[in-house]
Parts: sequence; C-alpha cells; structure tokens
Amino acid sequence: MKINTKISAVAGWLPDDVLTNVELANMVDTSDEWITTRTGIKERRILKDPTKATSDMGANAVKLLLEKTNISAAEIDLIICATVTPDMLFPSTACLIADKVGASNAFGFDLSAACSAFLFALDCGSKYISSGIYKKVVVVGADKMSSIVDYADRKTCVIFGDGAGAVLLEPEQDKLGIMDAILRVDGSGAEYLKMIAGGSLNPATTDTVNRKQHYIYQDGKTVFKFAVTKMADVSAQIMEQNNLTGDDISWLVPHQANLRIIDATARRMGVGSEKVMVNINKYGNTTAATIPLCLADWESRLKKNDNLILAAFGGGFTWGAIYLKWAY
Repeated sequence: MKINTKISAVAGWLPDDVLTNVELANMVDTSDEWITTRTGIKERRILKDPTKATSDMGANAVKLLLEKTNISAAEIDLIICATVTPDMLFPSTACLIADKVGASNAFGFDLSAACSAFLFALDCGSKYISSGIYKKVVVVGADKMSSIVDYADRKTCVIFGDGAGAVLLEPEQDKLGIMDAILRVDGSGAEYLKMIAGGSLNPATTDTVNRKQHYIYQDGKTVFKFAVTKMADVSAQIMEQNNLTGDDISWLVPHQANLRIIDATARRMGVGSEKVMVNINKYGNTTAATIPLCLADWESRLKKNDNLILAAFGGGFTWGAIYLKWAY
C-alpha cells in the first residue's frame, strides 16, 4: 500500500521584540505609508539577543511541536532545517537544533533555497516518510534575517523579520497529506538577489565588510516581476495537474514576501482573498519561516480534507508549489 506523508502537527515561534514601520522611519528615509502601500507590512519581529541565533528559534519551535504532540525528542528520526541564515557555515543548524531539543537519535541537515527552502525541505522530508524509512521527520523553517539586513538600506530593511516554524511529518494510509509538488530553480537569478560575500567566491575580508557585501542585495523591480510570474504560474500549474479549480481550494498558503505578489497569485488561481493566509503585516518576510508560521496561525481553522496549495518564490531564483490535503 502506498504510504502518504501527512503534516500531523505544526508550531511557530517568534521573538518578543517588535520593529514597527514608525521606528524604521526614524532609522532610514521611509514612512509607514510608503512601506504599507508597497509591501503590506506594518511590523516585524527581531531577535535582539546577540547570544541567540537561528538554531535557538528553530529549537523553540520544535520544543513547542513536541509539547503539542506529547512525543519525546528521542522519537525524531530526522530534522531538516530550511534556512539562509545558519548559525555558522558548519556544523549545520539542524545539528545544533537536534542537540538543543535532545533529539539524540535523529540525523539532520540544512537545506538552502532562500524563501522557497521550506517547500523544498517539506518535499524532501516527505520522501523519507513515503519510502518507509522513517516514521517521524521534523521540518524546520527558521531565519534570523536581521543578521544579514543593512538597516541603512531602505530597499531591504523594511521587508524582513525573524522567526521560526516547524512541522511534524508522519506516515498516512488514507488519501491525505502531501499529494503533489512542483519545484524549480533558475540560477541566472543570482544576479538580482544575493549576498555577495561570505562564500568561497568572495571570502570575508576587511574590504568585503567595508563594502557591506555581507548583507542582502536585491534588485527589487526585477525580483518582483519574476516573483509575480513564477509563483502565480506554478500555483496554477499544480492546480491544473491535479484537476483543481479555485472552488476546490480551501486555503492558499503563500510565502509572505509582498502583499501584491500574494494577491496576484490568488487572482491567477481564482481563489478569493478570504481563502488566503496573510500575516505579512505582523511578521514581515521571515524567509523560510513564512509558510509554517502561516500554518501555525491558521491551524485552528484548518479542517481534515481541506485542500491547501503552498507556494513560494525566493532568491536563486527558486520557486515551487505543493498540493496537500490537511490530515487533522
């Protein structure tokens, strides 16, 4: 019998400190109206404690997940951490999360695909379940974006926030769970959205630091154009591939990059705004954490058999959509 993979639990964790548009307007040449009109963002959470990093947020989300499900950390077989802001290049953030939650029997690794990373990791994790190898896989989406944002650059500093979300994947015998996925990359997009230094091409030097090359660089107009097209296209494609119409969709769970991109995707799918999860106004763009944070925020409104489309677009370029039937 074919083994499906279901999301059996979800949890989100956010830092306490809030950075509002009004506060940003005192830091750079911008305004609450300018930010809200162009992005839909009103505030975002920031992890201010200099001793805490992505693994701490991810571990907090996983601990909440374990509390909700009443399972022990020792039962986890695998932790995949989707992130573009690892604590360090090595060891992996997944290793650090496993240690912090006491997942002594799990192996783990990081997956880097920018804002699409959670979808890529979710698909990857589902394969370990559906193959029959593992019973409990935890997928974490976590990013401390404030660590790579230049708060003197008004084009990027208004967009990003910090946060983490986690889901538990388990086997499902009924026709529920992850049904289909379409995932894509286009490396030519690196020119428009990247962190220039810090890798093997441009290792850290005094010069790269002085040039502010360890922060996010984004050509906003080009990225917006690609994102609107690709995220809408792939969402429509996965619906067509599974004979779904807008009426069949219970919820669109979009990456929270920009409210205009979200609206364009929903229109292309024929899905009304009342069926679109949006929390960008509260959290900003938390990169790999946006989709699991949406699921955590809407969990109480989700019903068994609901059709969900998860869609994202990110640096790389990366993009994709996952169709799943909610299992609880």
